Order: sequence, then structure tokens, then C-alpha cells
Amino acid sequence: MAISMNAIRNVAVCGHGSTGKTSLVEQMLFRSGVISKAEPVESGRTMSDYQEDEIEHKFSIHTSLMTLPWKDTKINVLDTPGSSDFVGEVVASFRAAETAVMVISAPAGIQIETVKLWRRLDHRDLPRVVFINKMDQDRADFQKSLDEIKEAFKITAVPLTLPLGQGSSHDGIVDLLHMRAIKAGGAETEIPSDMNEEIAAWREKLIEMAAEGDDELTEKFFDDGTLSRDDILKGLNEGMAANNFVPVLCGSAELGTGISDLLDILSELCPAPGRESEPLEDGDPIPYDDKGAFSGFVYKTSIDKFSGKISFLKVVSGVLKAGEVYNTRTDKKERISKVYNINGKSLKETTELVAGDLGAVVKLESVHTNGTISGVSSKIHFKPLALPPPVHTLAISAENQKDEDKMNDYLHRISEQDLTFTIGFDEETKETVIAGMGEMHVNSIFEKLLNESKIKVLTRKPRIPYRETITKSAEAEYAHKKQTGGHGQYAKVFIRVKPLKRGEDFEMTNDTKGGSISRGYFPGIEKGLREAMQEGFLAGYPLVDISVSVFDGKEHPVDSSEMAFKLAAKNALRQACEKCGPTLLEPMVNLTIYVEDQYLGDVLSDLSSKRGRVQDQSPIGGGIQSIKAVVPQGELLTYAIDMKSLTSGTGAYEIEFSHYDPVSGKVAQDIIAASQKEA
Repeated sequence: MAISMNAIRNVAVCGHGSTGKTSLVEQMLFRSGVISKAEPVESGRTMSDYQEDEIEHKFSIHTSLMTLPWKDTKINVLDTPGSSDFVGEVVASFRAAETAVMVISAPAGIQIETVKLWRRLDHRDLPRVVFINKMDQDRADFQKSLDEIKEAFKITAVPLTLPLGQGSSHDGIVDLLHMRAIKAGGAETEIPSDMNEEIAAWREKLIEMAAEGDDELTEKFFDDGTLSRDDILKGLNEGMAANNFVPVLCGSAELGTGISDLLDILSELCPAPGRESEPLEDGDPIPYDDKGAFSGFVYKTSIDKFSGKISFLKVVSGVLKAGEVYNTRTDKKERISKVYNINGKSLKETTELVAGDLGAVVKLESVHTNGTISGVSSKIHFKPLALPPPVHTLAISAENQKDEDKMNDYLHRISEQDLTFTIGFDEETKETVIAGMGEMHVNSIFEKLLNESKIKVLTRKPRIPYRETITKSAEAEYAHKKQTGGHGQYAKVFIRVKPLKRGEDFEMTNDTKGGSISRGYFPGIEKGLREAMQEGFLAGYPLVDISVSVFDGKEHPVDSSEMAFKLAAKNALRQACEKCGPTLLEPMVNLTIYVEDQYLGDVLSDLSSKRGRVQDQSPIGGGIQSIKAVVPQGELLTYAIDMKSLTSGTGAYEIEFSHYDPVSGKVAQDIIAASQKEA
């Protein structure tokens, strides 16, 4: 029987690494009857962490989609990785979900990925629920965790459950919404009398929060001093859909406490698809609607050795059934033979997916992540995922040269599945260069390549794309003469060179008078100038941001040619560079670092040693500092490793290209010497 769009809940479970996300999802599957036993992560048998690399390392690397029934709803749960190296998987999940469950470890509190992911949720204005996990562990303190959440994120956080005991005494929760106490295992019990005062205070705040969600409820609350359970649900539902408050729940995934209440909240309070329309690259957003022609977007792609290419998609409009669809990017027809619901690695055939639902299809060869598919020929393209740029770059080659093509083919396939991993050949440095989100990210890919294809990858630091430019104006002339028996070669040019603003690259003007150089020779002159620029002057790096005026010249009626003028122009520019104050330029990047207070001094000192210029430093909550700096790219080639060492593996960072800056002194001398050595 088909389910309606209003009965669907799409939920991304996210949080810092080791907060217990996968264990929590395992308990949700168990409590909803999908599995008969909740397996521990260490066993390698969880529904979420089913891929070989996850089983080996015992943490999530890929997002897994789970489908579970709860009461009258279908809950699609996206279990996401906790490491920043795999943040692309999390971003894709946020795009597919209407709600996020932020899992926080009660003993550890707010951590770096908690803050970073919260900011991403804010950017999407995505409603969220907080689940404070590990209430059974030492140092678990619900009130402290709640206070940290409020302080770090400046939000209205309202507890919907309270713990029955903390640490070793924890054995259940009190449900403030339904006013019941539930022990580990799901059995209801009496609410402890010594909690009555605390429960009454929080219950009052809960009702006040519900009243604020609706004008009619506000009036009713003022008149009656309280609200009925249905009114509370209505007010909280509206408040959550508007993202006006964050419900906070607690429990222990290991003991199985708080699970049923989490499922109830997801079912009763969290928004169904359709709260917002899906944005297009160009045009008005498309509302979620199960009427009309089918359309949907692919938020994730994976390759399974049994099923082949799997496209994970979200239906935006209409209904997806087996049959013919179009890849709207290429207008190419594809045939869907079957439509699937997914639980980890298990694909279960279904008759259809309605608007708002998540599922999968297989073997759509022309469709990739970010692709739009439609039931009719169409030019609509849903807006692509806003993924962070890769931060860890390496030059690579196959240990065995005969495996080079096979290695490149494999890594290109990976880059189609994982858009935070890139591979390309740098024509300038003549290197194959890959980039990922961190050392763990790229190493996991190299491990898969070795295990599946028996290809070992050699890595090294990539060459930095330095540039050269000039700092002042000069003139030069050059006559190219060559006599070889028959026709000779002759061309003479006079040029005036001056610097341009950074980023303007190159311009050439013809300022000759009286036709001293025929117009037909100017294409050759431009080719010569561009060749000289490409070869550089100081260290063999491309010359940029120069203006060249050709103001005079001479030609010979027999011996002149385009080639002769090309060589004359090329040598004239080299001569001019000797007088133009040539200098090196190095690429600068904007570096954003997230670091715990205790490591701040070490990180700032390291930045100073790397010639970094700190632009901003500010606390962002939870004892975490944000540092923004501009740093030479060449200083950050091993920063993924450096950051791990400086912060005991807790720090994180993001990089984006900024601009080119002049570099001089010993640094420039070392770059030139290294370039000459390579040559």
C-alpha cells in the first residue's frame, strides 16, 4: 500500500565521531521491528556500517539509508559519518532530509564537528532534534550538557525527556510530553516522586514553548493556564517546522533507553516533506507535490559489486515507478526496471516512491550525483549540493607503471561517487593530482584500490603552481636574423612592457605607426609573447599580469615571416623582463581552523611559522575557537598531518583559494633553486 507524502519523515542522524550515531540507529531499527537484535559496532554486523572498510575500521565512512515504520509514519534515517574527512556524505544527507538528529555524547559534550555541522544546519535552516547519548557513562551530566547546548548555539532548547539516573545509575527516561517513565527495554514504570518538582518545572516550560507556536494556542494558554496534549503537540509541531526551538532528548544507545521516545518525536513533531520547495539552478523552486509529472534528484551514488551502480534519490514531484525516465542534463532516456527501499546493503523492491520519499534505482549509467531525472523530457536541473572544497592534495603515481591507466580509471569512478574527491592531470606540473577532505579520506580510497584492484599508489607533495610577474615598466627591442642559403629569417620588434593589476593576466596592443609591421604578422607576435610568458623568466613558472605594447618594428619583403616575428617577440619579452623587476608570486589560501581552547596557542604558533596572517579569532561555543587566516598554499601541503599532531586529532580546518601574493627573500631564492634543480 502506497504511503502519503505527509506520513514520510526524512531524518539525518549526525554528530561528532564516536558519539554513538550508528548504535542509536541500530536501536531504532530494533525497536521498530526491522531487525531482531541491535548489534554493537565492534561486531561488524550493524545494518549501517556494512561496507568492508567500515567493518575493518569500526567507524562510519559512508552514509547509510535505513527505512523503518513507526506508528503511522515511514521514517527514512540517514546514518552519517562523524569524521570531517567524510563531510561530503553528511552534506548530501542534509539535502535529502527535513530534520536532523544531532547526537551529543553526554561525557564529551559539544565537540568540533558538533559546531561545524550545527552551522551547516543553520545555513539550511533545517529543523533539528538533539539526542544526548551515553547517559549511562561516567561524567554524564544532563543539565551540564543542556547548558552547553544553549550557550554554544544561543538557542531555545526544550527538554522533552529527562534521565532516570545518570552514569552507572541510569536505567531509563521520563517522557515530559506524554508524562510517563520508561525503563531500559521499553517497559513503563512509575515516575519517581523525588523528580516531581523538576518534572513540573520543565513541563511548564514545554507548555509555554508550545503556546508560542500558534496565536490561538497563546490565547488559550493565557485563558486556561495550560494546554491539552493535542494542543501541545500542535504548538510544538508548528514551532519546530518554523525552527523556533530545538527539542532535547536523552538516553543510552548501548542500553536502549530513550529510543521509543525519539521515534515518537520524529513521528509526531518533525516536519514531513514539503515545508520548503526544492531549488533549481535556474528558475522558480519546485514544490513537493505527489501530483503531476515525476521529478527527482540524485543525492548520492555508489557502486555495489552485486547490484552495480546505485543511484540514491529523493522524489520531488509526482510518483516514481518502473519505466522510462529522462536524464535532464543530457536529455537521454533511461529505463528503470525496479524501484527500491533501502536498509543498509539490503535493497527491497517496492512498487513506487511518492513525492518526498527516499529510495534507490540501479544501473542508470548516464546519471551521476547531482543529476536530475524526470518522467518527461525536461530542462529542469535541481540545484547541486553545496560541498566544501577538498583540503588535502597529493601528487600520485602507480607503484607499477603498467597499472597507471587502471589506477586513473578507478579513481575517476570514485570521484563520480564522491564529489569531495577529485583527480586530474596538471598540465603545468605534469603530475596526476588528487585532492580529498583529509588524510583519512584519501587513505580510505587508496585502501579500496589496493584491496579491489591490487594497485599500490605512491604519493608525494604536489608542485605548487607559483607564478611570475613584473613590478615596473621597461622597453626592449630584438631583431631575429638568420641566413640559411635560400630565404633567410628576419624580424625586428620594439616593445614596451608594464605591469597589470593582479588577475588581469595579459593584454597586447598594436601601437605601431605607418605600417612598420604588417598586420598579418601580429598573430605570430602574440604567440611569441604567450610562449615566453608560459616559460617564465625567474624559475620557469608562467608569467602573468603584464601589458605589452608593440610600438615599432621592421620587416623584410622576402625574409620576414610569422615564425620570425614570433621568435623576435619572444626574445624581446625576455630582454624586457631583465629590466622590469621580475618577482615570484605564490598562491595564498583562506584557512579556517576549528580548535579546542587548549590547543589554541600551539596552532597560532604553528601558523606564524608558516607565514600565516591571522585575520580573525573568536570563540564559537563549547570551548572551541575559530581562527581565520591567510596562508601560503605551499606551507599547507602536510597540514592534515600537522593538524592531527597539533590537536591530538581533534582539530579541523577548511581551505579555499584566495589570491596570489609576491614572495621575495630567502623563500623566493629557495623556490628558484628548487625549480632549477628539478629542471
